[in-house]
Amino acid sequence: MRDKSPDAELALLQSVFSAAATQTTAQNGNLRFLEQALHKHWRLGQNIILCWRPTASGIELLIVPHYFLASFSASLDDEDIEGSLTEANGRFIRKLISNRRVMAAEEFAAAATRLKIEKTAIKLPIPLINDPYVTDKIDNMVKRYSISFVHKRAVLLFDIVDFALYTAFEQTSQLMSLSYSLNSAYNKMLKKSIDINFSRSSTGDGFYVWSNEVGSRNAMHLYQFMLLAVADNAIAKRKSRGNTVPVIRTGFHVGSHYEFVQAEGLSPTMNSYIVGEVTIELARMLDMAAPGQIFVGDFSIEIPTSNREGAYLIDVDAQKFVERAGKSLAELKGVELSDEEIVSIHSYLTGETGASAGQVLRRFKITDKHGRSRYAYNLRSNIHIKNKKPVILGLQDYYLPRRSRSAGDPLAAAHARTTMNQRKRVIPGITEES
Repeated sequence: MRDKSPDAELALLQSVFSAAATQTTAQNGNLRFLEQALHKHWRLGQNIILCWRPTASGIELLIVPHYFLASFSASLDDEDIEGSLTEANGRFIRKLISNRRVMAAEEFAAAATRLKIEKTAIKLPIPLINDPYVTDKIDNMVKRYSISFVHKRAVLLFDIVDFALYTAFEQTSQLMSLSYSLNSAYNKMLKKSIDINFSRSSTGDGFYVWSNEVGSRNAMHLYQFMLLAVADNAIAKRKSRGNTVPVIRTGFHVGSHYEFVQAEGLSPTMNSYIVGEVTIELARMLDMAAPGQIFVGDFSIEIPTSNREGAYLIDVDAQKFVERAGKSLAELKGVELSDEEIVSIHSYLTGETGASAGQVLRRFKITDKHGRSRYAYNLRSNIHIKNKKPVILGLQDYYLPRRSRSAGDPLAAAHARTTMNQRKRVIPGITEES
């Protein structure tokens, strides 16, 4: 007969916990062994790991030189080989590095055959257990020795105006001030139970910032984060003296990028870096932005139809995204910025009143020195503070370029002749889309 006394039940629980602790300790030792093995195969950054699969005695990997991806990536933009096997393999690899790296045995074998890669086996001291925690740990470990592709992610760029003109001490102070504004905004959102889990990388005179999670809600939270950070900077600038607090310009955009972990010394860091279409577009936008301006790129993104879990997603443009994100700013009511309580936030893309008295958004064409163009919108935000004057972020619409004059205007012909004379050279700048 089974002993059901309290002492017997306690002893049983203790034995179960002891066995679990022993198993956890053993698996942690296994993971440390695996980390050393991956580092060895990484060869100080010479190789990257594409994917892996568990085996009876350890794991198998597909490892390639870091330049292996170059020809496949280039093939996606090469019209001459469109529809070729190289292009198909390029799309296959991009999809492969967009997802989790653990694969089933059949998928793993098919990928090795398709890409003509030899499998690399690592034998572990003890067999892996079939546990989501262990699988996730290995997957994240493999990604540190690889490159990831993200098809669509919201990214911010904060750029310090005239950074090169300041002394080294002033530059240091301004970077520290901007960094504090980012950390402060994050802390304020945490108090509202909004964790954007952001990462950032330095541009030298500013920061790229993005959420580590990919999704429509994360994009909206990053938008909220941007407004709080810019507001904190504006309030600090209003209260400061000298050049210790920077004047910034800000960009918000959604697009694709590659993500990798930078090697420092002989090991990869825990911090990731991003580069790709979204970072390039942001940099080009802010090259032409005025001090204090906030640009929003011309993008499309899926957003939920409501805040309920399981709400279905719809694809919207930048205008609809800002409208939807604007409604979510009510979540930030009561947040304190420099001991000043937010009552409400109203953000909008600027425009002008049309013939029917409706608001007509203005979209701007930004052309860089290489002759490449992209479109953006100007963002304004009014943050109403309790018992204080509101904090106004962004530029007034009348500071921005106007549409070209009409053909009937006597100056239009002169403008047209000037444009014709300039066609042979690139004139960087911002023009309103006609």
